[in-house]
Order: sequence, then C-alpha cells, then structure tokens
Amino acid sequence: MKNRLLLIEDEINLQNSLAYLLEREGFTVDSASTGEQGLELARVKPPDLVLLDVNLPGIDGFETARRLRSDPLTRSCLIIMLTARAHPDDIVQGLSSVADDYVTKPFLPRVLLARIAAHLRRAGAGDVADGEDRLLRFDSLTINQAARDVRIDAVSVKLTPTEYDILVLLAAHPNRVFTRSQIIDHVRGNDFAITDRVVDYQISGLRKKLGGEGQRIETVHGVGYKFLGSPGA
Repeated sequence: MKNRLLLIEDEINLQNSLAYLLEREGFTVDSASTGEQGLELARVKPPDLVLLDVNLPGIDGFETARRLRSDPLTRSCLIIMLTARAHPDDIVQGLSSVADDYVTKPFLPRVLLARIAAHLRRAGAGDVADGEDRLLRFDSLTINQAARDVRIDAVSVKLTPTEYDILVLLAAHPNRVFTRSQIIDHVRGNDFAITDRVVDYQISGLRKKLGGEGQRIETVHGVGYKFLGSPGA
C-alpha cells in the first residue's frame, strides 16, 4: 500500500514541484495551501506523514502541528516542518510543538526524500531493531517501545517525539555516554543542522517531565549525556 502524504505549503510553485516529486517516488499526495485546509484534509484522509510549512496564512505551522497532535484521528501521523527559519529558537519551537523533524529551506530533494523514508521506516519498524528489548524498566519508570509509551508508577508521561527518541536512545544503553552530535545523528539523521542548544533544551524538558526519574539523565560536562542504571533496577 502506498504511503499517504499531506503537503501543506502556501507557495504554489513549490507545492506543485514537491507534489510532483513525491508522486514520482510512489507516494499518494494530498495538498493544501493553509493550515485550516490541511487540518480538514487530514481528518478526511488521515496521512502517514505531513510536510508542513511554518509561515502559512491563517494559523501557522506550529499551531497546525499542535492541532494535528491533539486530534485522535491525526495524532499518530508523522510531521516534518519545512521552513526558511533556521534560528535555533525556531527549531526548538518546531520540535517542541511535537513535530518529528525540521527541514530548513532551501533543501535538496534527495535529502528531503531520505528524511521521509527514514521516518516512515522507523515508524513501520516500531522504532526498534530486531531483537532489541521492547520493554525497559527502571524502578518506577517503564518504557514500552512497541507502544511508544512511557509511564511512571503506571501513570502515562506525555513526551514529544524528540524527547521520546532521546529517552529511548539513552535508556536502551544505560551508563553509556552519548555526545550531543551522536544524539542528533540518532534521532534526526546526520544532516540535521541544529545546535547543541536544541539538544540541551530537549534534555531539560525531558528531565522535568520524568520527575524524580529525570535524575537518571546525567550531564557529562564537556561531552554529552548518559542514563544511569540498568534495566530492571
């Protein structure tokens, strides 16, 4: 079955060229020029992945992403934001509004296609490689990778996709130090042009949401981060 993509882009020439490129690659593509139109289309034909421009007439891409995540019909779709705004604060806002990725314009078509393929592949595989433990337990913290579910004392913890991916990377390899570059490469690919500041922001948010268990994420000054403990501890 073809993957369905929803393209929300108000620049018509770019919208048309991207739609052509994606359809040529075998995707089914629905297009919209505003966030409002995109939300309506997404409810009628829920997409597997949304390519979402930030600067849109009406509600912007950040608000559109938040509404997609709050709707039960569309909350599980992948979201890649497309924008010329490359400032770290914009990237942080994009990832914090529960987007899965953030691609700055101009971009190479093959890079965008690689990003799309990687996210769809990861989603199809449940984000877990064959043979990897799908359930991680650390005292009150439980991570169910098959369900992308994080709980503390059986209470669900709501994480952004980026926070979740970072947590799984660290928790699946307890006591191993990961540099910020390694974290970026794992959760976004090695061509994801963001800064250490964005990683630090995500870690800070993750610690707060995990409460007391957040202390397991230790800063290794001058290097990166590690997750303290061992599964079942």
